Amino acid sequence: MPRLFTGLEIPAEVTSTLSNLRGGLPGARWVEPENYHLTLRFIGDIDGVTANEIASTLFRINRKPFEVALQGLSSFGGRKPRAVVASVVPSKPLIELQAELERLLQRVGLDPEGRKFTPHVTLARLRDVSCQDVADYLSIRGYFPTKVFKAERFVLFSSRASTGGGPYVVEAPYELTP
Repeated sequence: MPRLFTGLEIPAEVTSTLSNLRGGLPGARWVEPENYHLTLRFIGDIDGVTANEIASTLFRINRKPFEVALQGLSSFGGRKPRAVVASVVPSKPLIELQAELERLLQRVGLDPEGRKFTPHVTLARLRDVSCQDVADYLSIRGYFPTKVFKAERFVLFSSRASTGGGPYVVEAPYELTP
């Protein structure tokens, strides 16, 4: 049974910048740079029939390429930090693409996504890391010059259940056409 999600791939030049931010945070499990991505919609573990229906439904999306801007680091989890992420500026085309994916996937029969869409790229997963250590890390490495890339496609990814996520496999690409 595949575990699926839709997302944007991160180009090599942006991946290189983000990978230079690894390290310096005790207890962090760093995501391998080849697994960096921006999740648009987590789908989860589904059967093959539903996976095929989703894959064919996503071809209905007809959107133009758009720019994606990564701007600084932050953490998720508040007093119990659980991830260090590169923040993504929530542009109108990105939000609209995610909303269309959400509508189509609900039509296929998936439950609505329970969390508000907060675009980001996960760099590290945290367990038992103190707020102070995260704050110290972010004060040293949290700023980097904004990195912009053009999203020319989104993809349907699969993964196998594993600690820390990945490896992620592109099951199907969906071009964004001008």
